[in-house]
Amino acid sequence: MSRGITGFEPGRLVQALAARGLSQVSLASMAGVSPATISKWKSGQQSPEADALVNLSRVINVTPEWFTRPMPEKCSLPLFRSNASAHVNARAMLEARLEWAQDIALALGEFVNFPDVNLPKRAFTDPEQITSADIEEAADECRNLWNLGRRTIPDLAMAVEGAGVILVREETGVATIEGLSAWSQALNRPLILLSADKGNGFRSRFDLAHELGHLILHKGIERSTDPARHKLMEDQAHRFAGAFLLPAETFASDVKLPVTLDSLLLLKQRWGVSVAAMVMRLWALKVIDDDAKGLLFKRRSARWGVKAEPGDDGRAPEQVRLLKRTIELLASSGVMPLDAVSAYIGLANNDIEMLTGLPEHYLSGKAAVVHLAKLKSLTASAQIQPNESGVVLPFNRRK
Repeated sequence: MSRGITGFEPGRLVQALAARGLSQVSLASMAGVSPATISKWKSGQQSPEADALVNLSRVINVTPEWFTRPMPEKCSLPLFRSNASAHVNARAMLEARLEWAQDIALALGEFVNFPDVNLPKRAFTDPEQITSADIEEAADECRNLWNLGRRTIPDLAMAVEGAGVILVREETGVATIEGLSAWSQALNRPLILLSADKGNGFRSRFDLAHELGHLILHKGIERSTDPARHKLMEDQAHRFAGAFLLPAETFASDVKLPVTLDSLLLLKQRWGVSVAAMVMRLWALKVIDDDAKGLLFKRRSARWGVKAEPGDDGRAPEQVRLLKRTIELLASSGVMPLDAVSAYIGLANNDIEMLTGLPEHYLSGKAAVVHLAKLKSLTASAQIQPNESGVVLPFNRRK
């Protein structure tokens, strides 16, 4: 490797390019270097000089020191609903954003104890092993573990975070990908990223339950590009979401026969699930047959179209809280002043705000604090002081 700064992590540059949706050529132009130089930095053949690193950091909008932090072990590969080649860059961007959420959780985890992971454990190694009965059983067990009973779940996002899952909800600009999930070895817990682009609370709840299904059913199954295998796993996650959100006995007893779109519209607000999802659940429970399901979908399409339903704006998407309230807790406790958060984590204020659910410009202001995470015992030396000098703070892990 030619001369340059010591400890430069090429993987950080690869991650940053994906997270920002930049090509090597675009980044080279913005950083004032050649594309060949960017390529050498990415491959580890060369490290940037100090001035070049400062310029690169300014373009990417991270601290220079962030490029020297060791890369945590990568999360498990997410399973996307679409494997279309047109979505390759979008998938890479969302995976990188999820890795940034992991970095934030790792940094905050030095100071707090997040809720213990509390998910059903399954040991499937092939989706062909998973039966409909297995899916129903896993959904029931999850409700039992979380003490949710068999009625509607008031706030699924809160329940998921209370079970130790790191949840992110942000506008991604990729409306075709509703969400993704992965297991983090570094955190020893799962992460879920949901798209906030559509603002449909019913759709968002189902997407969250869908990703929960992947985390439980498919944790030990290798990802595959085989279309049939991919579709099977997607169908299983969909079926889990229906079983989890609409428990068999209580939901079926709420449905009046014969099933009509108008009667399901009334149940939509009660259960927080779309009419389309309820039709599929009734079909899975054999309350309706193939012909009835097809007829209901034809009538739905004729009356409302394919993408929207009446009342879609009647339920706001559920908000994430865990990472947001952790930062509020650290700030209110004097452990990490707001103006020190960005330097400690290494990412820009707006990225941290987007990934944690904090209001825009929050890290330069103050807000009311509601605690969710529990603060670890800290000595005075473990407290982070504001970086008034402008010098990049070291990233020291505190146990």
